[in-house]
Amino acid sequence: MTLQRASDLQTDTPRLQTNSSTGMATLVALAMGFVMATLDVTVVNVAAADLQNKLDITLASLTWVVDGYILSFASLLLAGGSLANRYGAKTVYMGGLTLFVLASLLCALAPSGAILVTGRLLQGVGAAFFMPSSLSLLAYAYPDEKKRAKMFGIWSAIVSVTSGLGPFIGGVLVEACGWRSIFFINLPIGILGLFMTHRVVPQTPRAAVELHTARHAWGMIALAGLYALIEGPSHGWTSPSIIGAVCLAAAAAILFLHRERRAAAPIIPVRLRRDSRFAAANAVGFLINFGLFGGTFMLSLFLQKAREASPFAAGVQLLPMMLVFVAGNLLFARLTPRLGARLPMLASLAVAGIGSLLLVAISPATPYWLLAVVLAAVNLAVGVAVPAMTAAVMQASGLSDTNMAGAILNANRQMGALFGVAVMGVVLHESADWYGGASLAFLITGIAYMTAGGLVWRLIRTS
Repeated sequence: MTLQRASDLQTDTPRLQTNSSTGMATLVALAMGFVMATLDVTVVNVAAADLQNKLDITLASLTWVVDGYILSFASLLLAGGSLANRYGAKTVYMGGLTLFVLASLLCALAPSGAILVTGRLLQGVGAAFFMPSSLSLLAYAYPDEKKRAKMFGIWSAIVSVTSGLGPFIGGVLVEACGWRSIFFINLPIGILGLFMTHRVVPQTPRAAVELHTARHAWGMIALAGLYALIEGPSHGWTSPSIIGAVCLAAAAAILFLHRERRAAAPIIPVRLRRDSRFAAANAVGFLINFGLFGGTFMLSLFLQKAREASPFAAGVQLLPMMLVFVAGNLLFARLTPRLGARLPMLASLAVAGIGSLLLVAISPATPYWLLAVVLAAVNLAVGVAVPAMTAAVMQASGLSDTNMAGAILNANRQMGALFGVAVMGVVLHESADWYGGASLAFLITGIAYMTAGGLVWRLIRTS
């Protein structure tokens, strides 16, 4: 059975037509899931020290609390895209959102670190189902490319408001109510998101396609093998379990790619595999998340451990550095009708890279205001780059492949976040002191942003 294009799909509903009011309601409804998925990373970062103390878990276990979620999320994103193709994006979106809310309740009630990690893994499964579907539903709601790019900027701004407030919200909640409150907060957000989605978001086309379970399984095993990044520092990089995980992941990846090349109906459409813009934009997404989430994980611990800030104080100190994402998203929404996506993405990644490299010189004498100003400039630039990168991916995919394009983009971004947090964990674990670790972390982050800018310069030629 061959994969059908969107124009050939059997649909239960007519093509989406949105006026300004229903379109904005659709935008807000679809932002709810992304808000929770992103908020849970930034909020958990601020609660990290309290989690260690209250549940008596190690730094390696703490890394699992952050990366376990990202690992299951990334592993199942391609499956989430295929399910959206077969059963409809709205159905899969609501199912994933429901699972995420229930998993958040499990996390909030967790009596031990092991149960908390289990809940985080289930949160990742739910997010893997609703994330690709949210991009697909948004793309169908705005078929005009310029309007869609602008709405991606506004959508990113909605998400960035909450994720930018994440450290502050997390600090307030942890200080007042303890770490469990950071998961309880997902319940009202998720329920509101389900209600709004049911009321205002129409279903998208569905395709009578096979799910290709065996190939998805190989892909999931390949990505799940990345758990070696989390356990490597504690087990040792040459331990049998780590070497075995790496070998299993490599073998599964080879089998997945081999079967994809021979398949009549590949999971990843051939057109997308051959599009250099699509490949480059996905690599940029990986590198942005590597720098952003790895850097945030490091900075949250740095402020609390090296500068002895409380969770609340750390949240307040992170607030100006995080809220600038919103300004960056809105700036992109204003720039894209005139400049397209390429030029803002290129300029913003250069600013983010240079700013990060300036902080390599951080020392105990570095005042907070200087750290805050430089990181605010870096994150403002990243705030421009994220919707630009998303718009570039969606433009390359077209409406015919939005489900899989969204799944592939988010899989790459989550792998970037996974690698970023894992690498920063290794850097902090191996560094002699917190300032030396922070300096090396900023160097790695700056290189990631500059490399992303180089990819845009060389491979993303159209705006």
